[in-house]
Amino acid sequence: MNIVIIGLGSMGKRRIRCLHALEYKTLRGVDARADRRVETTEKYGVPTFETLEAALVHGPADAFVISVPPDAHHIYMKRGVELRVPFFIEASVVDKGIAETAAACRKLGLLAAPSATMLFHPAIRQIAEIISRGEIGTVANVVHHMGNYLPDWHTYEKVSDFYVSKRETGGAREIVPFEMTWLAGIFGLPQRVSGHVRKTIPIEGAEEIDDTYNCILDYGKFLMVLLVDVVARPSTRRTLINGSKGQLVWDWSENCVRVYDVVKDAWDRRPYDAGQAAAGYNSNIGETMYIEEIRNFLDAVQGLRPYINTLEKDHAVLKMLYTVEEADRTSRILDFKP
Repeated sequence: MNIVIIGLGSMGKRRIRCLHALEYKTLRGVDARADRRVETTEKYGVPTFETLEAALVHGPADAFVISVPPDAHHIYMKRGVELRVPFFIEASVVDKGIAETAAACRKLGLLAAPSATMLFHPAIRQIAEIISRGEIGTVANVVHHMGNYLPDWHTYEKVSDFYVSKRETGGAREIVPFEMTWLAGIFGLPQRVSGHVRKTIPIEGAEEIDDTYNCILDYGKFLMVLLVDVVARPSTRRTLINGSKGQLVWDWSENCVRVYDVVKDAWDRRPYDAGQAAAGYNSNIGETMYIEEIRNFLDAVQGLRPYINTLEKDHAVLKMLYTVEEADRTSRILDFKP
């Protein structure tokens, strides 16, 4: 397959590593920055081009991997539709063009594959199975916290030098749908929402963004609190689920899911292997889930199996984020209608 990776920042280079791990070798890279093009060619042996049009002069593409900042996703989704090229899109926080692109893709029968990385994490798969089997009974409440100090995201550049410093694509704002995608995969979406959005500490280069999102989600029969921040040190990802028959706890630093059985009055530790992290990344961020995500996309391109996520689902999650923000602005509890 001829695959064009559009955007050669942190995620674009990660996707190249994923493709190489899956033994896809016929790759081309696109980035407006000359330093990224040089680095990609030197590190990975991938030919690179300043524009997508220049890359396509060298032949058609069988798939696009869109790894540009979220506020530019719509540009390359539109090109994918125009050229009838199936495309993968990194996690988004901006819904510009999503509804129109989804409608066009439905009409054409074209694959559009929005990222759903955490659904490929072995812990999330375990949690989904535990909940679906009813091991902890009827779910009563869910508390999930994801926090990661923003300057630690890219230690090699200033926060002000990449998109997480912009208000529309701020780091904490982006992570809410990133986490909500897997939570919605297990629990669906809430009926009502409220929440609080704040800037709580000074972070150099991130003066314009909110650093903490506290989302209060009402599912009718149970409640969920989703806390996302870019202030936590060390990086934190913890989930607590209380049910009528027990409790589930996941702390990603423990490499296991723990389930408490009320009848046995005992904890059951269920280990997993998330794979090795790439050099320079948090040790808990294994590459395996990213590889499996791209495998799913390319299998779907070839008609071997469906892709796990859709633009419609992605858009619904983004609408939930926007409703939480509206709830904070208006100090109200709002009905959520995706």
